[in-house]
Amino acid sequence: MRSLLLLLLLSLLPSFSNAQTATAPYQISGSLNALSNSFNGVPGSTHPLLGWSVSAAFPPWHNLRFVLDYTSFQGTNLGAPQHAQFPTGGVQYSHLLGRENIFAKALLGEGWMNTEWAANTKAIGTLGTITTYAGGGIDTPLSRHFSLRFEGGMQYTNLA
Repeated sequence: MRSLLLLLLLSLLPSFSNAQTATAPYQISGSLNALSNSFNGVPGSTHPLLGWSVSAAFPPWHNLRFVLDYTSFQGTNLGAPQHAQFPTGGVQYSHLLGRENIFAKALLGEGWMNTEWAANTKAIGTLGTITTYAGGGIDTPLSRHFSLRFEGGMQYTNLA
């Protein structure tokens, strides 16, 4: 059985990252995330999952950066524990607008779940899947080396 899941990734909680100015060579960030829907959700039984992510962006070339990201979500739905891991890589385009830095990000990678993620079964096993993420946000500098990041996006995962 193939199930398509459309996941809305909201990481609007602040994260500290390296100052995002035109001269900042590297960006390192971490955040707390909330996933709006669980992986085995059915109408009336969808529960959000909480998680964390870490990200590293390398020096830019014409405002385009290569990004590595690792995201993890944990929670339960319908009595089944859910532990999802998503290592991804991609690009981030940034544009400096006054002091703020506006960015868009696109990531592609792999995802996997624990063996008993679906309700009432342990026969599915750990799943490997492809995942994509598209999002964006704004960075506001707090000091020379730190900024506050607000980011939101959508993650698509096909657990087959």
